[in-house]
Amino acid sequence: MTTTSGFLLDMTRRGLVQDCTDSAALDTHLNTGTRKAYAGFDPTADSLTIGNLVGVMALARFQIAGHQPVALMGGGTGLIGDPSGKSAERTLLDEDEVRANVVSIEESLANVWDAAAREADQAKVKKHDLVTVNNIDWLGKLGYLEALRDIGKFFSVNQMMARDSVKDRLHNREQGISYTEFSYMILQAYDYAYLHKACGVTLQMGGSDQWGNIVSGADLIRRFNAAESADADSPHALNAFGLTWPLITKADGGKFGKSESGAVWLSAHRTSAYAYYQFWLNAADADVERFLKVFTFLPVIEISAIMTRHGANPGAREAQRTLAQHATDILHGHDARAHAEAAAAALFSGDVTRLSLGTLLEVLSSAPSTNHDRQQLAGDGLSLIDLLAQTSLAKSKTEARQFLTDGSVSINGTKATLTDRLGLNHLLHDQIIALRRGKKNWHVTRWA
Repeated sequence: MTTTSGFLLDMTRRGLVQDCTDSAALDTHLNTGTRKAYAGFDPTADSLTIGNLVGVMALARFQIAGHQPVALMGGGTGLIGDPSGKSAERTLLDEDEVRANVVSIEESLANVWDAAAREADQAKVKKHDLVTVNNIDWLGKLGYLEALRDIGKFFSVNQMMARDSVKDRLHNREQGISYTEFSYMILQAYDYAYLHKACGVTLQMGGSDQWGNIVSGADLIRRFNAAESADADSPHALNAFGLTWPLITKADGGKFGKSESGAVWLSAHRTSAYAYYQFWLNAADADVERFLKVFTFLPVIEISAIMTRHGANPGAREAQRTLAQHATDILHGHDARAHAEAAAAALFSGDVTRLSLGTLLEVLSSAPSTNHDRQQLAGDGLSLIDLLAQTSLAKSKTEARQFLTDGSVSINGTKATLTDRLGLNHLLHDQIIALRRGKKNWHVTRWA
């Protein structure tokens, strides 16, 4: 099939189409008017992780193609928890916690929608701002008897049991699956049916692990339409499509979305712009092209040119730098990215004196550290040779003398000598002295 709609063409070129309910019909559908699509996000924490960013970017691409993106925050289903891909049932949150998480998630993604709007302006398409909905607003009003009578009757237990997410719970988990988890797919299907009828949404998107839930939603819409003898002239009554993308993995088999310090979050208070920038900068050569296609708005033809130059000179890491710059710009904004780059440059050069305390502590967070008595810096101060022997940079005073003789040691970015003594004037932010040996070996001394 030849894809002609801008959205499907872009998603296909980026390797972001795995399953589609009817790709030919969807392509025609997208070519014949402004459409609405949604993707759902689970607010069981106050931030999404980088794994959720595929869905966020898919909605942004939908907007750039001239359509209306809808972000569904699972304030209702989040009270239950999606069993897909989980080895244990989630801890249930109360409604106030979930609503607070929804607000936090919305705030953390504001820059993404701004970036998408700028891309839409450059593409000269009519811009349709993101609409955010929360399914607690309709699920919270749905009575149990009403759900059983009007929704549950359309679901076959046999088909529900055949779903991979349910089978895995039944056979690979000691406690099996609770009725709460089992009911999740009914509620998610109803979300699609509700948005289809109330808002004219005709496409649900998600990761490949959501394919069963998406198909259930499209099927429920068709059953509702048949039961109600829907007006065939309605512009969306008989259109209900589903699309999934492959789950993102690393080429080496490692788990995507993890850094040395844990999960990579989309909220700056959990993962700073600097840490986020570094995550992308450290992407492996085998992953970087795919990440550029998935996590930036760069045209695929431009990405191909970047990869050609990268292949000719991989040591320059142009692809990784481009990825880090564009991905950080999208999530955190240009100023935060520029600050992250400046911090990285300061760490590389060794001149950390101009960094704020927060940034200094962050860029050196992985370096060994020791605590020392501040009184040692008073008066004539403390011999650097003596201090080095107390750190991870030298095993003995003899080794410390050798490193100082070689000129390989610096104090806060300034090359040190054999005769240097440390005083109160060396303290950064009145509490830290940063020592470095060579280009990469840092040690943080803290003075209280």
